[in-house]
Amino acid sequence: MKIKILIALAFLLSLKGLSQTTIIPNNPDSRVITTGVPFLLIAPDARAAALGDMGVATSPDAFSQQWNSAKYVFSETKSGVAISYTPYLSQLVNDIFLGSVTYFNRLDENSAFGASLKYFSLGDIEFVQDEFSEALIQRPNEFTLDLSYSLRLSDQFGMSVAMRYLSSDLKLNTGNTDTSSANTFGVDISGYYQSEEQAYDDFNGRWRGGFAIQNLGPTFKYDEAGQENFQPTNLRLGVGFDFIFDEYNKLGVTAEFAKLLVPTPPILGSEVEFDDLNGNGVYDEDSETLGNTVASDLIISGQDNDVSFLSGVFQSFGDAPGGFTEEINEFTYALGAEYLYQDSFALRLGYFNEHETKGARKFFALGAGFTYNVINIDLSYLFSASQVVSPLESTLRFSLTFNLGAGTYNEY
Repeated sequence: MKIKILIALAFLLSLKGLSQTTIIPNNPDSRVITTGVPFLLIAPDARAAALGDMGVATSPDAFSQQWNSAKYVFSETKSGVAISYTPYLSQLVNDIFLGSVTYFNRLDENSAFGASLKYFSLGDIEFVQDEFSEALIQRPNEFTLDLSYSLRLSDQFGMSVAMRYLSSDLKLNTGNTDTSSANTFGVDISGYYQSEEQAYDDFNGRWRGGFAIQNLGPTFKYDEAGQENFQPTNLRLGVGFDFIFDEYNKLGVTAEFAKLLVPTPPILGSEVEFDDLNGNGVYDEDSETLGNTVASDLIISGQDNDVSFLSGVFQSFGDAPGGFTEEINEFTYALGAEYLYQDSFALRLGYFNEHETKGARKFFALGAGFTYNVINIDLSYLFSASQVVSPLESTLRFSLTFNLGAGTYNEY
């Protein structure tokens, strides 16, 4: 009887050794945060692009609506109209572009409003059913319409709120019944600080600082059966200093940091059976074979990112599977310098950096600006500095600004 019991126990133990499970990671290297409508993160104007895609703490201009509309209450110009055009993937196609039109008006010493339209075209896409059918040409596109109001709270500080309507029409009419566009809204909250001019030993100077929380709004779907997509909610922090050498020469230097306030994707895995030949309960890929999948998409590390947009904002500061180090890696930074001569000619240089595990965007940019009468013309050019080539590599971008009522206000 004892021998039979011992044989049964040995048999059970042998079965246990042959039917273990292990967790196999599915995406251990996928650390890039993705969102819907990513075109909102493209710098629309040439000045900001030449400074390394920054604008939250630079001096005010007509394109402040795109970065920090609180700057409008520090504008010396009464109002302005600005137009920009950015070719996208210009080395592959010639009809994908980002365009924008912006208008602002400084109402008085303490308030201003702005409005802008940003349009992103994905070019013409041609569908041909067969050689006898007429080609069907469609142009997917996305656009935003913004309105902002800025208020000066003190001599050196102002804040602004901007509302945004967003429409994404990416569905192609190829027989589907649902070809409606995805629509949602977003909010920007921003602030800007500008000190009084101060005298130093060899020059005068002025400090600048700014922050902005951009694209704060609900998740949305591109179609009814699709997944929820986060907007590219973004936190920007910047600081700058103007070296004022004399009435003709000025040099502004600025640094900016940014972070997506969107949950980091967790590391997922699948629970898989394997033949535990070693009997140690640990999968050995060299000698053991995987079997059936018991469960998939299990969270191995990190937090579930199926949350509301507001919960996602707070979660984004502490949900990275790699802990504090990975959270720091999610910050991008940009450095920029702008030399201005007689308020009529500008030279600009910028650098942008993103960590290798978060997209690896790294590039240098340079540009120039010219002012004639009430017209500003700005140009920029980009050079990639990483193995990930930018879609804007070797692209000439330009902006045009009409300043109406220049010199109405004295801020400098």
